[in-house]
Amino acid sequence: MTADLSQLVKAYDVRGVVPDQWDETLAELFGAAFAQVTGADAIVTGHDMRPSSPGLSRAFARGAAARGVDVTEIGLCSTDQLYYASGAFDLAGAMFTASHNPAQYNGIKMCRAGAAPVGQDTGLTQIRELVESWVDSGAPASDATPGTITRRDTLEDYAAYLRGLVDLTSIRPLKVVVDAGNGMGGHTVPTVFAGLPLDLVPMYFELDGTFPNHEANPLDPANIVDLQKRVREESADLGIAFDGDADRCFVVDERGEPVSPSAITALVASRELAKHGGKGTVIHNLITSWSVPEVVRENGGTPVRTRVGHSFIKAEMATSGAIFGGEHSAHYYFKDFWNADTGMLAALHVLAALGGQEGTLSALVAQYDRYSGSGEINSTVDDQTARLAAIRTAYEGREDVTFDELDGLTVAAADWWFNVRPSNTEPLLRLNAEARDETTMTKVRDEVLAIIRG
Repeated sequence: MTADLSQLVKAYDVRGVVPDQWDETLAELFGAAFAQVTGADAIVTGHDMRPSSPGLSRAFARGAAARGVDVTEIGLCSTDQLYYASGAFDLAGAMFTASHNPAQYNGIKMCRAGAAPVGQDTGLTQIRELVESWVDSGAPASDATPGTITRRDTLEDYAAYLRGLVDLTSIRPLKVVVDAGNGMGGHTVPTVFAGLPLDLVPMYFELDGTFPNHEANPLDPANIVDLQKRVREESADLGIAFDGDADRCFVVDERGEPVSPSAITALVASRELAKHGGKGTVIHNLITSWSVPEVVRENGGTPVRTRVGHSFIKAEMATSGAIFGGEHSAHYYFKDFWNADTGMLAALHVLAALGGQEGTLSALVAQYDRYSGSGEINSTVDDQTARLAAIRTAYEGREDVTFDELDGLTVAAADWWFNVRPSNTEPLLRLNAEARDETTMTKVRDEVLAIIRG
């Protein structure tokens, strides 16, 4: 008998409810399968603050060690801290986290040496197939000498590496409110920010995988309300929110107003291009703002558009030698960080840019936030293909529009564009629309939603 793990193994990672969908027994099989598929003789593992994470992580280590692999455990860490260890030590790695998902979930984000991603096309499918074949009988015995399991602390080294990439020592003093959402930002921020000219106001830094204050997902407006209020109360220069595993960061300005991830992408892109002599490729997915490729070109760079999803961004980063990449979801990728995503490094860039001049953050980002966007709007539909066809039919008689099917359907005119793409896991269509002014954006958004939901 072969088990079906299709609901547990996603396109980019493993993620499900513990213990209903997976447990330490299954985690041990994943460790053995990871060792076999990657062929690694040594790996590094880390985990977040969820109650189930230490046990799952140790079980995975046992599974890998039983197949002759030496395991370095770095313990509590952010996902980008695990990527740092994978890159700095040149080891394949596994991070135990379910990111922003509720407390009952957990998962594994896996990478090869140098933080190269493991996704459905780069090993995850084979790992899943092995685990499925072993569920009833267990992993076959290995002839290898069992590997060792040792502990190593990397937090100070990770922090020093990031501070070496962005110099904040000479910025003007800034007051910054940070909402860690009871996630791993509460573990990493104090060390990364130590000694910098920052007046840190911490919120929800206590590590608590039950998320007692709010979900650790700053892209949901409900989860940044506390941060917005605190920034205004403290008269702070800005606020930063991290998700549960602290690989994404979201920014609010001195008024408590959200700064779009596209504006942050454009700002960081301009800084990375300046650092590289005004030359370089910058990756952006197809639903980031028109501002991003405009700013990249204005600063001498070459913008490259990709599908949505970190595996596509990372693959294009490696292929093109890009210096930076950004997504609408507040994931930011850096060549100097093994092409991996790190919200902390993006946050340091924002602090350096703001502290390097005298104006406010709202004034600084205005040059990078040029259009009116809808944000992502999800609609449940009975037939994704039929609804997409209906949208195309509604617009294809117009001479002023172009069509693109790189990821879903993108329709663009001189003053607006929208993209509708299907979810891979749910019966949803996701709409993103943008225009040169709010009135036009609202009109386009409502027209498309009427077709989707009609």
